[in-house]
Amino acid sequence: MSNFDFDLFVIGAGSGGVRASRIAASHGARVAVAEEHRVGGTCVIRGCVPKKLLVYGAHFAEDLKDARQFGWDVPDCKFDWDRLRDNVLAEVTRLEGLYGQTLENHKVTVFKTRATVVGPQKVRLADGQEISAERILIATGGWPHVPEFPGSEHAITSNEVFHLEKLPKRVVIAGGGYIANEFAGIFNEFGSKVTIVNRGDTILRGYDEQIRDRLLQISMTKGIEFRFNAPFQSIERNDDGSLTVNLENCDAIQADAVLVAAGRVPNSKGLGLEEAGVELDEHGAIKVDERNQSSVPSIFAVGDVTNRIQLTPVAIREGQAFADTFFGNKPTLVDYANVPSAVFSHPPIGAVGMTEAEARNKLGSIRVYTSDFRAMKNVLAGRNERALYKMVVNAATDQVVGLHMIGPDAPEILQAAAIAVKAGLTKADFDNTVALHPSMAEELVLLK
Repeated sequence: MSNFDFDLFVIGAGSGGVRASRIAASHGARVAVAEEHRVGGTCVIRGCVPKKLLVYGAHFAEDLKDARQFGWDVPDCKFDWDRLRDNVLAEVTRLEGLYGQTLENHKVTVFKTRATVVGPQKVRLADGQEISAERILIATGGWPHVPEFPGSEHAITSNEVFHLEKLPKRVVIAGGGYIANEFAGIFNEFGSKVTIVNRGDTILRGYDEQIRDRLLQISMTKGIEFRFNAPFQSIERNDDGSLTVNLENCDAIQADAVLVAAGRVPNSKGLGLEEAGVELDEHGAIKVDERNQSSVPSIFAVGDVTNRIQLTPVAIREGQAFADTFFGNKPTLVDYANVPSAVFSHPPIGAVGMTEAEARNKLGSIRVYTSDFRAMKNVLAGRNERALYKMVVNAATDQVVGLHMIGPDAPEILQAAAIAVKAGLTKADFDNTVALHPSMAEELVLLK
């Protein structure tokens, strides 16, 4: 028997931590997990799952109007934020229970408290109890970054947005990334007046330029306002409870809520990592090698706390690879090439591989194919909103190196198409595939 209390101690029961715990336990390891918030982590509790449920709820605003053009006698409908909020939070609680049950079924010991590292193979719980483990895995994820400025305490983040007591009539959203654009679409469809304020001049940095320009155009058509090159100066609380947002280079904006979506930082503070000898980068991310091992051989990390690719499925892959490598005798490395991503904006975006600019810089000679069209549903509904599909091809090999889409169900379509990019298929392979008609996805095999 081992001289340690556990073979593996995991700090953080989010997507990566739960997967690593479950797989390690299935390989016969004695596993414990400490979670100071709620089992499930950011994705399940305060991230992609409740956010996607709000996205579904927001879609009904347009669907109910469009239904009239399809013969349905739909009366004017009133949106009830309290009902949706409570139903979403109830679903989150249900999922939290399932995650806890999964750990219990695999005989993983769960400590519902904070844990910190006090040595290469020792952790301390909030009550002072010290526990030894042969290996320690840090899976504490990320945390919303709130820049410091006067009145920043009046702003909320994506952590609190799901718990709003009432729907704000006017919302200012700080940031230009996926979280900012997703919540802009959600609140706009719910009837709020939305203004996105960005300290730079670009939204969705890292996505293909044509795709992000199309989202900007459509968002403005839907009534979302944008302020670029406008850093926050201060937020003031008015006597009536409203907020005054003071900006550089712009007039002040009156709001009922300010949501800061200015990125996420690794959640590594106060864990005792540096004292234990774990090396962090300038952003607080744990530096790890390809096997998720830190500068301390017995301490590992997966997920957003490593600041590699901040996506739930990547954290899950890393957790699985870690457990299989060190407890299953199955050495596994995560392949980070061609990881698909989505923005659940209105309309949504799906992307995989290189953007046009990246491909030109890396490959030199490329071919670009686009399809700019109105979805059949939008035509009959009388909506002028257009979808845009874009394929980037290596001219020397005919290999498809990038796919970028904005339009209805783009992420659902992109998931299958990402397999083709990952497999290195060519434009000829797409051309040789018979179209599925009538569908939006058929545009991918009809690009000329």
